Amino acid sequence: MLTPPTVAVIGGGQLARMMQESAIALGINLRALVEAENGSTGQVTVDKAAGIPADLDAVSALIDGADVLTFEHEHIPAQTMEEAGRVVSVQPPASALLYAQDKLEMRARLSEMGIPCPAWARVADAAELERFGAVIGWPLIVKTPRGGYDGHGVAVAHSPADVESWWGSGPLLAEAMVPFTGEVAALLARTPSGEIASWPVASTVQVGGVCAEVTAPAVGIRPETAAEARRIGERIAAELGVTGVLAVEMFVVGEGTDERVLVNELAMRPHNTGHWTIDGAVTSQFEQHLRAVLDLPLGSTDLKAPGSYSVMVNLLGSAYSQPARALADAFAAGGPGAKVHLYGKDVRPGRKLGHVTVVDKDPGLALTRARAAVDALKGSSATD
Repeated sequence: MLTPPTVAVIGGGQLARMMQESAIALGINLRALVEAENGSTGQVTVDKAAGIPADLDAVSALIDGADVLTFEHEHIPAQTMEEAGRVVSVQPPASALLYAQDKLEMRARLSEMGIPCPAWARVADAAELERFGAVIGWPLIVKTPRGGYDGHGVAVAHSPADVESWWGSGPLLAEAMVPFTGEVAALLARTPSGEIASWPVASTVQVGGVCAEVTAPAVGIRPETAAEARRIGERIAAELGVTGVLAVEMFVVGEGTDERVLVNELAMRPHNTGHWTIDGAVTSQFEQHLRAVLDLPLGSTDLKAPGSYSVMVNLLGSAYSQPARALADAFAAGGPGAKVHLYGKDVRPGRKLGHVTVVDKDPGLALTRARAAVDALKGSSATD
């Protein structure tokens, strides 16, 4: 008797939670290795087990009988990737995921390809950082090559003393501080067979290193710049052999006909900058990721409402212990078009608890309404 396709996923945060929604619609069994059974994904997934990516026994049980293994974050040990690859199709493969796991490897590979990036250097100690700063100019951006996310592992350094505590665990990535005029994200998916489908390039706003707002299609940039960002994203996916969803975050620099993009970060999984696709695109990034890793034909990335804009605003922290209790206020503030997505997480200051998307032909109005709904969920004066 045939059984439904099984997609094994490592990670139990909001990304795997939203994969589960698409898996249900497609009749796919999503089997998750979660950090906690009552966490964001554990609350909504039947086929699950608690464990960590480094636990080879847990991963072995996860992939037993699965059609494919994928991830909702990049923090996967090399040994886990190697052992899993002997048993099941791993998408994206270790050879591609490396460039999302290690920023130094990513910078070196993209530079080799001629992809525009900020000026950068591998620095092994304070003296090397001092020399790079003398050439490029201070302040610099300094990053730990592995393990950083949402602003963690990233520092603005005015001198080597600002990252003194980071030495000792290996070289760091030092970059020029880019005088950018905006930020955009190219989002696409690629199958193992090589099919690629891109969504409209989106403009993004980061606050404290965390994605706060996204508008798709992008506002404030030239169509030629958006087309170049899309071309760069598709070239990276093809040449690195990426499978599943790829998000390429970029800085926009220059003005007028000199406007161009520089690649900042890569993510090989559904990404915060693509959450708008759930309500704004024919195929969401979560459905597309499942299609892609199973090597199924990809879905349309067209806008559901041609000529409209999808604006997503993140809910980062809340004064409510349970933001869902503020849904009435959120819908009243955001209007009937506001779509609320909450992740079932315990509330902590600044934590990603959910997002709101509004689709409208007027991006300014959509942003105002999405912000209003998020403010209601935040409930800054709440006393629950």
